[in-house]
Amino acid sequence: MIILDARRVKAYEYLYSLGSEAGKDEDYLEELWGELLSDSDLMGAFMYYLDHHGFYDGIECEGYGLTDLYFYNLRKHEVRNDAGKNGADCNKEGLALDTFLSMARMRKDPGDFIRRLESGPGMDRL
Repeated sequence: MIILDARRVKAYEYLYSLGSEAGKDEDYLEELWGELLSDSDLMGAFMYYLDHHGFYDGIECEGYGLTDLYFYNLRKHEVRNDAGKNGADCNKEGLALDTFLSMARMRKDPGDFIRRLESGPGMDRL
């Protein structure tokens, strides 16, 4: 007998739907999916995002939550595009996916992320 977790199936489908809209390639999506599968807290936060279209900041690493990482990624996008604000070309769903992958990576090796978060997203640091 095979038992499927319908929430995980929905999460996988949603991840690919968002990823397609955001222009993410399959390797990126598979990496993120693998990270979600290996971290139950992060998977729970992703499912929260599915339900509420907002971040659950009940998980953190070194004092930083998903919202912190989202705004860091948003600022990094603004600096890369030399924009003082997030314009219409800013793909917020793509940034949300980047946020989950950033948290997964940060939870494995926080040192590099802490250094970048604390120094800010200047052009010389991207």
